[in-house]
Amino acid sequence: MPHDPLSFALRPTLVLGGARSGKSRFAERIAQQSNLIRVYLATATGGDDEMRTRIAHHRAQRGDGWRTVEEPLALVDTLSREACEGVVVLVDCLTLWLSNLMHASRDVEAETKAVADWLRDTRHPVLLVSNEVGLGLVPETPLGRDFRDAQGRLNQAIAAVVPNVAFVAAGLPLWLKRESIEGTP
Repeated sequence: MPHDPLSFALRPTLVLGGARSGKSRFAERIAQQSNLIRVYLATATGGDDEMRTRIAHHRAQRGDGWRTVEEPLALVDTLSREACEGVVVLVDCLTLWLSNLMHASRDVEAETKAVADWLRDTRHPVLLVSNEVGLGLVPETPLGRDFRDAQGRLNQAIAAVVPNVAFVAAGLPLWLKRESIEGTP
């Protein structure tokens, strides 16, 4: 029996998937089905031409009706400020946020805990997009392996505290964990 995605979007939701899996588009569709104000919390930075092109593509794909907030590092502070009654926040994406943390030599474990704690306590609708990077080849470099491991731990920490988790492949969602607004699975 199909479920109404909106009934789940009003609770914190993690959307996982590989590169170009359709995870961002899926999260955007969920947010667009609500009559709430939509905030797109972008963690990407336009450090090179390729990333600037990707950011422009995402903006064009989203279309109108979104207020964009760009924040590469201070995720908890920004969520605390932006997530409120009548607003749905889409964080895209945790993977780039993690990369930003690592490049800034921030304490990834402490930052992960802070986000997980905030998500555990919030009742506001927040959609978080994140890459599942552990399904591919083992990275060749120590930094690559450290990133893969940190990404896996981040995804696990967030999945443990949010009521809803979807895995998207080929644009199709597979719900790994789902709870309705009323709190029933």
